[in-house]
This record gives sequence, structure tokens and C-alpha cells, in this order.
Amino acid sequence: MVLALVSASCLALLGLAPGAGPDPLPARMADTGGGSQLITAEAPDTDSTSGTVTWWDLRDGQWVEAGSAPARFGANGLAEGASRVQGTDTTPTGLYDLPFGFGTKAAPSGTRVPYRPVVESSWWCQDNESDAYNRWVEPLPADCRASEAEHLVTYPTQYAYALVIGFNYDRPVRGRGAGIFLHVNGRAATAGCVSVPEDAMQRILRWAVPDERPHIAIGTAGGATAVTRY
Repeated sequence: MVLALVSASCLALLGLAPGAGPDPLPARMADTGGGSQLITAEAPDTDSTSGTVTWWDLRDGQWVEAGSAPARFGANGLAEGASRVQGTDTTPTGLYDLPFGFGTKAAPSGTRVPYRPVVESSWWCQDNESDAYNRWVEPLPADCRASEAEHLVTYPTQYAYALVIGFNYDRPVRGRGAGIFLHVNGRAATAGCVSVPEDAMQRILRWAVPDERPHIAIGTAGGATAVTRY
């Protein structure tokens, strides 16, 4: 399910009050991942290619905004994570963990999440026929075609700093999609990732604390929801 629901009856099914809005968005969500840090990536609607990323801390039982930045989404908008198709240039909606960070630049001072440096041999395999599907690999394995993989070092701007979004990551479903990240803006909309300005990406990396179990919830504006993990 996406972050926005279109009817009061849907909201009622989730145990949410129709029209609820005064509380911060995480407080209106039925599932935030169980930790005390959350990133919300919110677009106006599923056709949007831009929106807002906000990061939150749970303090004394209250969600408090820690920062926000303008965001970009897939060139073809957003698609439900459970049914997304690879190669559609859509950003998957849902709630995901953030396995690790990486970048062509060194981790910002104060970064606590695991952070991998991008080097010449760093690839992300997107080949549906490979055992390494939707995985970081060094070097590119024989069963992963270069034409079906992303050579990370060739994107020094976008991947200056990044966090892996755990979409289709734990138990990858072939054809659903690979290589979905939170990263630095390029020139325009993304191929399915979420992107923010470079200074915001640095701030997010300094903010994230693994012990706080940070997650990212991606969806559309207009309501709160129980976001299903995919």
C-alpha cells in the first residue's frame, strides 16, 4: 500500500481517523519500521517526479522533524512496490530498511552507518539471470552482464553519497527491480531512485544511527497508511 489512500473507508480499515492531519506524518502511519528514526519520501501523487524528503526522530514518544529537502522521483512517477516492474523508471512505494551507504566520495564526518567506497571494480548487478541479482559486486561476476549492471563509478555526481534502499533486497524477486537508492540529484528525475541535493544527503548520512533502525517510507501525499514491507 502507498502512503496515500483515496477514501475514508480505506483509512478506517487501517484504524486511522479520516481527515487526521495535526500529528506528524510518522505518527499517522500504522508502521514505521519499529525503530526511532524514519525518512519519509512524499510525492503529491503517483505521476509526480518531485516531492519532499523529511527525516524524523522519535523522542519521548513523539516524532520530531530533524530535517527536510526537496526530492526527485522516477521519471515515470511512483508505482506500488509489490507489483513494480523493472525498467519502468518508477520509484517503488512502501516501507524499506537502509542496509548500507556508499559513495564516490568519502563518508561525511560523523557517518555511523556502514559505508562502502565506490572504486573502479564496484558494480550493482541488475541482471535477472545472475546469482548476484540486486547486489553490490566487486568485481562484476561472470554471470552478470555489464549491459545489465550499473558501473557505480561512472556516476560521480549521483553516487557521491548514497544509501541503499532495501527494496526487493532481502529476498529478490526477479523482474521487480534492482538498484534503488537514496542518492544525490542528477540533472533531472531518476530511473526509480529517490534523490536529494548533495548537502541534504550529507546531513542524512550524519543523522542516521544504525542502532535506531532507520527506515524509509515512500508514498504520496494526502493521507497516512500502514506501509507494507516489500
